Amino acid sequence: MMRQYELVERVQQYDPDADEALLNRAYVYSMKAHGTQKRASGDPYFSHPLEVAAILTELKLDDATIAAALLHDTIEDTETTKEEIDRLFGSEIGSLVEGLTKIRKLDLVSKRAAQAENLRKFVLAIAEDARVLLVKLADRLHNMRTLEFVPENKRNRIAEETLDIYAPLAGRMGIQWMREELEELAFRQVNPTAYQLIAGRLATMREANARAIGEITEALKVQLSQSGLGAQVIGREKRPYSIWRKMERKSVSFEQLSDIIGFRVIVGSLEACYQALGIVHRTWPMVPGRFKDYISTPKQNDYRSLHTTVIGPGHRRVELQIRTEELHAVAEYGIAAHTLYKDRPGEAVNGNGRSSLIAESGAYRWLSQLVDMLAEGDTPEEFLEHTKLELFQDQVFCFTPKGGLIALPRGATAIDFAYAVHTDIGNTAIGCKINGKLEPLISELHNGDEVEIMTSSAQAPSPAWEAVAVTGKARAAIRRATRAATRRQYAGLGRQIVTRAVERVGKPYSDERLKAVLPRLGQSSVEDALAAVGRGELSSADVLRALHPDYQELRHQHASAGGREDGWFGIRRVMGLKFRIPGSGRDRAKEGRNAIPIRGIQGDLPVRFAPDGGAVPGDRIVGIMTPGQGITIYPIQSPELKNFDDQPERWLDVRWDIDEDDPERFPTQIVVNAINEPGTLARITQIVGENDANIDNIKMTRRSHDFHEMLIDLEVWDLKHLNAVISLLKNTEVVASVSRVNG
Repeated sequence: MMRQYELVERVQQYDPDADEALLNRAYVYSMKAHGTQKRASGDPYFSHPLEVAAILTELKLDDATIAAALLHDTIEDTETTKEEIDRLFGSEIGSLVEGLTKIRKLDLVSKRAAQAENLRKFVLAIAEDARVLLVKLADRLHNMRTLEFVPENKRNRIAEETLDIYAPLAGRMGIQWMREELEELAFRQVNPTAYQLIAGRLATMREANARAIGEITEALKVQLSQSGLGAQVIGREKRPYSIWRKMERKSVSFEQLSDIIGFRVIVGSLEACYQALGIVHRTWPMVPGRFKDYISTPKQNDYRSLHTTVIGPGHRRVELQIRTEELHAVAEYGIAAHTLYKDRPGEAVNGNGRSSLIAESGAYRWLSQLVDMLAEGDTPEEFLEHTKLELFQDQVFCFTPKGGLIALPRGATAIDFAYAVHTDIGNTAIGCKINGKLEPLISELHNGDEVEIMTSSAQAPSPAWEAVAVTGKARAAIRRATRAATRRQYAGLGRQIVTRAVERVGKPYSDERLKAVLPRLGQSSVEDALAAVGRGELSSADVLRALHPDYQELRHQHASAGGREDGWFGIRRVMGLKFRIPGSGRDRAKEGRNAIPIRGIQGDLPVRFAPDGGAVPGDRIVGIMTPGQGITIYPIQSPELKNFDDQPERWLDVRWDIDEDDPERFPTQIVVNAINEPGTLARITQIVGENDANIDNIKMTRRSHDFHEMLIDLEVWDLKHLNAVISLLKNTEVVASVSRVNG
């Protein structure tokens, strides 16, 4: 176990001004607080926070972060309180330790919803202070290094969580070495067979290619030196997990991979990066499509480098990364390389002491975007989905017409681009131009595309977009817009139901009156209450009683005066079926005013039609409220209505309200008995098509050797149109009979 003075010396090597007394106090306090506690390995528990602190010294973090690492488990696992940490070490360190304590339960979570909720807490904590994330990553790294001491039934769960969340988070923060080690340790546990196989192949290849690596390294140095560029050239082998992912993604074998060995060229300046690139390309032919300039277009985690692949010495493919020493530090240490909490000469400092560099960090901006996602009200599960999508995706870089750079995951579409620009742009998008050419919104984007999004205030996102979108931000926004549209539909339906219910008893309705009785209804807003009525979760009678406590008396008076109780139709029997009909002509006119207008499934209300038989304009109709689904419209003669005779609260008075400027076909069903001979079906479909009807589905049943029975789902404009189609079919020589289902 590292001694106290050794830890202090590590910190002072990169920060001579570090507070030695603070580090000593934190070391001693943590050791005493954990006392005789043991880890699963049998080591003193204090060895864990000490190792976490040691890992953070590799990132050259400030003394406050190192102290917080030493103390990070004290509040969770000992009698220590946050107030005591504040008193002994200051509120800055106290806040760091508390932030780590809040997210401790993220470990070993197996249920998706719980994991999602804890990830939300995690992101909120690290957005307040990014050092919380760095300590947490170091904590997870040490736990993975000692995974063999954890009970076997927990190891896979911890390793999978590491691959799902912690390793990608390290990558998003730009800490590449930590990401690679976390991935390798987890991969070794999750898929030991694949790990051993790839590691064995790498060992064999390493011996066989040692000479070639030396030759390529020397050739690169010589070429750069002859052109006056001093450079470090480092050969580097890909890690097993990275190789495995590429094999899986591209469905190739180990032998087919050509970039297992890569070379890093470290030069003195940005200008030298491009000079080195030119020298390499002049000396060896470049592999087309393999050049990427991440210096001019950095990745979201601030990674900047030039990537190219050439056919180098011995006709071998050589993958190169060219960068400066500073860019190399950012590539390896990411957000920590900015020395975020220690001020450099000439740098501004914000209110809580952190360097302004943190606000300029792409990695930190990404965290801020996640916090914005939380503020927009996503469910924990959607937030988890969004975060995982963003963590795992590679990127393409596209441009707005004004030259703005938009980084998107590979495979992203113009829909994703629109939402990346702004949620309102995505919600109102109607089309796009890619490189000046009109293209569908579902078009996949490629590096360098210039994308212009066309919008309309009358547009709303289609729910089908969610299946096309790649980014979590776009998917979440589409879901929110769809939910909002559905909520508006239910609220609109609820408003009509409540308004008509109140009018029927001769009382006034207003949103102000409803707002005053919301606590009595258990609702938080007028829209919530109306939507609950529209979904069938709250009855109009309950709302009426809340608005007018004398409702029962009013209803009795209304009924005794000859009106229909609660506005429902009287029940009559026709052909043995129960259905509801108006009484006098005056009653019918009144019902017409009070009935809910139905336009179709494209209207503003959540409407669907009876699954067996449908309904078309011209039919006398009734509506049945189905909780969570809106109104189901039945023709008055439907035998299905008898199933609702004992549920009068679900019956709604409805009427057709067809928009002649925006006509819509409506569903119905017909049964056709036709002669069983070649061409019969073709003749029937021809008649239907020639008469502007549409067949949605056909189900055929062989009734006898000579005849078939067909159940046809038909779409027609109205009852007159349906009767015309039926008449024409009846007059066709191959048709024996035609009837409407529930006709």
